[in-house]
Amino acid sequence: MSIGIGKTIGITFFLLFMVLNTHGQQCPDLVNPVNGATNVAVNTTISWESVPGVPAYLISLGTSPGGTELLNAQNVGNSPNYTPPKGLPENTTIYVTITLFFFDQPDIICTTQSFTTETLTQPPACTQTTNPVDMATDVNPASNIRWQYTYGATGYYVSLGTTPGGVDILNTFDAGNNLSYDPPGELPSETTIYVTIVPYNSIGAATNCPSQSFTTSEVSPLPSCTSMVYPPNGEINVPLTPLLEWFEVPDATGYRVTIGSTPNGADILDNATFFTNSTPVLNFVPNQTFFIRVIPFNDAGSAQSCIQESFSTLLGCGPYLDLASGEFVTLNPEIDFPDSVSFCENEAPLIISSDDVADGFRWYQIDQFGAESLISQTNEVALTENGSYRYEAYNLVTQSGDIIECPTTKVFNVVSSESPTIERLQASNAGTSLEIRVEASGSGDYEYAVDNRDGPYVDDNIFRGLEPGSHTFYVRDKNGCGIAEKRFTQDLTLEGFPKFFTPNGDNINDFWQFIQPPNGDVVVLQSIYIFNRYGALLKEISQNSLGWDGNFNGRPLPAGEYWFRAVDDSNREIKGHFTLKR
Repeated sequence: MSIGIGKTIGITFFLLFMVLNTHGQQCPDLVNPVNGATNVAVNTTISWESVPGVPAYLISLGTSPGGTELLNAQNVGNSPNYTPPKGLPENTTIYVTITLFFFDQPDIICTTQSFTTETLTQPPACTQTTNPVDMATDVNPASNIRWQYTYGATGYYVSLGTTPGGVDILNTFDAGNNLSYDPPGELPSETTIYVTIVPYNSIGAATNCPSQSFTTSEVSPLPSCTSMVYPPNGEINVPLTPLLEWFEVPDATGYRVTIGSTPNGADILDNATFFTNSTPVLNFVPNQTFFIRVIPFNDAGSAQSCIQESFSTLLGCGPYLDLASGEFVTLNPEIDFPDSVSFCENEAPLIISSDDVADGFRWYQIDQFGAESLISQTNEVALTENGSYRYEAYNLVTQSGDIIECPTTKVFNVVSSESPTIERLQASNAGTSLEIRVEASGSGDYEYAVDNRDGPYVDDNIFRGLEPGSHTFYVRDKNGCGIAEKRFTQDLTLEGFPKFFTPNGDNINDFWQFIQPPNGDVVVLQSIYIFNRYGALLKEISQNSLGWDGNFNGRPLPAGEYWFRAVDDSNREIKGHFTLKR
């Protein structure tokens, strides 16, 4: 990057991949239950630490280390938690294996962690049907029966009848640890069906569970389920704006589509109705797994037990795992642009030229309302006025046949600068050495040097430990807009300022006043200021006055140390202290 006035000044920027984890990918620890926990509720939600940059997690549950008897590599998206829909077995050590899922790269299988569930002490409570819901009407005779999980249940007895509590259709069928029952044939049409679900576990069965009912419609075929044409189940590198398409079902009149970023989520589409077998979706998030379920329907009802499918979007700009380095990288260029740049007054334009290795550049001017105007699309821009600007460098990345931009941006300010003016050199004695403060004015960004025009220059405008005598001070604008200099001559010293006075009315040393030294040049003082030990101004006296009488607002001040500051006709300062004796 170079900055100049009619010329360019080189400032180099390097294009680097961003490293997010210098030690490689870290596997997460269990958060709830923690590893080794005991007496864990059988309906617990399992959660773990979120890992930045991981597109999705796979979770396996077993009753032995690394086992998958209870759950085999279930993709839960990028949400770091999972609730077993049918609960967990009691008094059992559950082994949890989290796998970090990546696109087109090997997954990372983490070390198995475990916890032990509680021992149940009572039978489960009754449950509620979810399909058909209680008192539903016009239910297709081919419908399946589904119900809610209830805490502590390890199985369910199902009875169906045409009277409350009846079993003439199905008599106490043991559905096991499932949450649905598919009758082997169609239920009676145009009939009120009574459903009794009785949960059980090792302690016993629920008691007095009420029947729930629904009324069937005329016999009419339900549509069958469908599956995705694009993206097919498990597809990766799906574009961010794809056309979703599924197989057409001949006897369906429409489709209800749910899409979420987690298996149970509906944050993208929530049971949206379509009357064709496709739909475009705009702006999926890159580098993420999405879950989709398409349910065909017709006048008879909805298809039963349609499965959920998933797909993953393309990488985008990252971060993603570089297997060669074991670190996360991004495809955006890295820039180190300053917060502000400046140019000398009356020497516009300011030319900024980027040396970044990037595929493209943009420069924007930002007005007072925050609106941006594009002013350049090359690596160089000419600026003629102060204000806010935005610099953008971007790389072009080809993924799955599409070209995407990976930009890095920086907002900066442009200010004008001018040659400095040294207003004052403030001197004070510090033992046997001098301390000089250089006060400069101007709108530039200044740095300071003493006794050498070529420096070294520093940002601090106070010079300490100087040898007594004469010194020349330099103030330089950092943007090359000029150098000011001023010489300090130590002809104003502590000589002539009394060390003490005794305002006791004996006409001897009753006033404190500067006394012209008998030898040397005449010193002309503009003013003399007197302060107490806390820095409060007590009195300003002139060189030709009688002096200070030790009073403040007409009242005598106590004995002690007081300070003064004198300024001569060249704006040089001398500071010191004296004693008031009573």
